[in-house]
Amino acid sequence: MRTGVAVAVGEITGFGSIIVNGNHYETDGTTQYFRDDNPSSEDQFKVGHMVLIKGTINDDNTGAKAGTAEVEETVEGPATDADTGTNTFRVLGQVVQYTPGQTSIDNNCGTTTDITLLPGFAAVEVFGPYDGSGVIQATRVECKAVVDVDGYEINGFVSNHDPNAKTFNINALQVNYSATGVLDDIPAGGLSNGDPVEAEGLDFTDGNPPVFRPAKLEYKGNRFGENEGDHFEIEGFITDFVASPLSFKVLGYTVLPNSSTVYEGGTAADLGTNLKVEVEGEFDGDGAIVPTKIEIKQAKNVRVVGVVDSANGTAGTFVILGITVTTDELKTRMEDKRDDVDPFRVSDMATGDYVEARGQEIPAGSGQIAALIVERDKLDEKTELRGFIEAFDEGAQTLQVLGVTINVSGAILRDSSGLAFNPQSAFWDAIDVGTLIDIDGTETGVTQLSAVEVQVEPEDSL
Repeated sequence: MRTGVAVAVGEITGFGSIIVNGNHYETDGTTQYFRDDNPSSEDQFKVGHMVLIKGTINDDNTGAKAGTAEVEETVEGPATDADTGTNTFRVLGQVVQYTPGQTSIDNNCGTTTDITLLPGFAAVEVFGPYDGSGVIQATRVECKAVVDVDGYEINGFVSNHDPNAKTFNINALQVNYSATGVLDDIPAGGLSNGDPVEAEGLDFTDGNPPVFRPAKLEYKGNRFGENEGDHFEIEGFITDFVASPLSFKVLGYTVLPNSSTVYEGGTAADLGTNLKVEVEGEFDGDGAIVPTKIEIKQAKNVRVVGVVDSANGTAGTFVILGITVTTDELKTRMEDKRDDVDPFRVSDMATGDYVEARGQEIPAGSGQIAALIVERDKLDEKTELRGFIEAFDEGAQTLQVLGVTINVSGAILRDSSGLAFNPQSAFWDAIDVGTLIDIDGTETGVTQLSAVEVQVEPEDSL
């Protein structure tokens, strides 16, 4: 039975109320605002902020009202390794994906396009969810001067926990809490892998691995009580996917679809690890979400850059490296950097064009990319591929990603921090089926790539 309590976690997409996950949460003089656990005001909330709302909702999903609204960054710290080729940078060891035209950026950063300026600031705040590979898909970026920085902060999920050494990882970052003075709400039995935590402090060493020694460590589980019947809405990437009986996690919350679950943007057969979804439903007695609706969203965690094999303007599809890329005229951002064709459509493409497509694999395991961003550029000999390893053979020195066979013999093999494996054979111990990987190389066949450089992207272990 529904309680009338409403909980929402997601990106702010508008105001006139607070709009999250496509729903309007009305605010009034009784609404309490928080930012980083401190009292705040609605004028400090911006489009692109990740917000956590608790309030009320009618049984027919109307009349949603925010009782409390809390904004919290995913990570704050010095930015490094800004790469305009991939539009990524790092903060506290976390890979951040910045998408021009999609990621909101604060005016203090001085630019909406040049991420190479970010390392010049004392700290950068990043808002947005981790995808299934631990990459932060930035919804908003804000920059801080020295006088505005009173500490660094990271929200994430515990992995590789060593209770004796009092260390754990958040992706590539090692968190050492052996000397942490404030331990807040830590479970009586201690931390466990998968626990959501927030670490704050200034003691950060950007090494290999990067190490953070927080002054405060807080357990963030059970933030909303997860009471049976409470309505819950959340948007993020699927992890811990189990096909039968169907279950998965989003931002650490267990989701248990059933025969009554309604799907939008796809079907249950499309679900899989790393797929971006919006889930709406109620908590059960064990704190899991039983969804009434799951909407499959578009994401950009896979990428191919190369020469177009063929294009079908009528169907809105094209092929690179044997990978079929699908577009949607309402959802796919199309840009022509070569000839400045505007509007630019698949019907403007021709065999031999040099094109980049970013999106996600839909259906999961299909080897097809549903594109969120498509860009045509001047011809280049380099072919690039970013996706999840489907199979690998150390003896043959090959990987398979999105149906493409990659020969890595002679390639430079790098770890998730960008350093070359030493010895290079250690690469094979660091990967597995499902590992997200970036490849630069040369196309040697319709579905074959000879790698020049390969880099492992960090894996999330929610």
